Amino acid sequence: MLTAKGPGSARLQAAGRILALMLLIVPSSARGPLPLTLAPPRAPETLNPKVGVHTRVTDETDPSRIYRTFEMARAMGAAWVVEFFPWPYLEPEPDHYAWEHSDLRIFLARREGLKIIARMGMVPAWARPWRAPATYLGAEAVFPFARFVAAFAARYRSQIAALVIWNEPNLYIEWGARPPDPGAFVALMKAVYPAVKLVAPDLPVLAGGPAPTLEDSPHAMNDLRFLREVYERGIAAYIDGWAMHPYGFGNPPEEPPDPRRLNFRRVELMRAIMQAYGDDRPIYITETGWNESPEYDHGLPPEVRADYTVRAYEYARRNWPWCPVVAMWALRYPWREDPVLEGYAFLDLDFRPRPVYETVRRYTHGERSIDTDQ
Repeated sequence: MLTAKGPGSARLQAAGRILALMLLIVPSSARGPLPLTLAPPRAPETLNPKVGVHTRVTDETDPSRIYRTFEMARAMGAAWVVEFFPWPYLEPEPDHYAWEHSDLRIFLARREGLKIIARMGMVPAWARPWRAPATYLGAEAVFPFARFVAAFAARYRSQIAALVIWNEPNLYIEWGARPPDPGAFVALMKAVYPAVKLVAPDLPVLAGGPAPTLEDSPHAMNDLRFLREVYERGIAAYIDGWAMHPYGFGNPPEEPPDPRRLNFRRVELMRAIMQAYGDDRPIYITETGWNESPEYDHGLPPEVRADYTVRAYEYARRNWPWCPVVAMWALRYPWREDPVLEGYAFLDLDFRPRPVYETVRRYTHGERSIDTDQ
């Protein structure tokens, strides 16, 4: 933690450390990072305060590209960003923390006036069995993970808007190549929640929501069933809300929810389950969106994708008071990705805006109206 005699001194010390870090970060290309000129601190201008985006600079090493990412998120009209802070990156050895990159990301995002939702996950090699995947969180690693999350919360408690614990635990691939286990996920939240509240009592702790799926097999558990089972096991005592991922899957954002279909409004079914267990806490949508890749089964023409995206933001603004943010996946990737994943990007690798980016920017700045009674 930075220490100083007063708040003004602390801010100067923090700025000095960040600016020094910008000169020390390893460049991501042979030519090195571009010169970084910081504009004065700014605030997003947006007609919809729920607009958010997943910025995905976890693996970006060039400070100029990190800064430009957050600049373009703000310029698009986003008020929120979601960023991933992997445990292996920040605690590569037990009790040895490497905060520099997260310091930089949080500093630059806040300079653009963005609210930061920090997703916590993955497991360092020292905390998992040999050859186990990085998503394998065994019972022996639950309390070390909780200790790490608490250290993160203590450092950034006044700088971030919420913490998300884990990601899509109803999937085999996200649960360490093991069948989904609602009881183990509740045990994880039971360990993390009090550890965070001890050091950051006002910081919202969100459970990482289940992936949208109709499947019930050793590889995936139906998202509605998973939610019911964790409530049956008492998860409500260890959360301040949920981080949900209601992807559109090619369907219009206003399509009514149906347990047999995957669509944007499926989150309303999740909400109904929460309320059935007496839980009226918020749902933060930390991933959602539509895809424009022709290689994806649910791919849409870019103009249709852009239209669905702004209609989704507007639907949430008009109809979901319990949802503070809708963060689309994803603004930009730090490297060339699989074509289907690329289909979710708002910006190309070289930061060129796609139609969805420009459409959202026009919407948030009042240049495009959404005429719908839905």
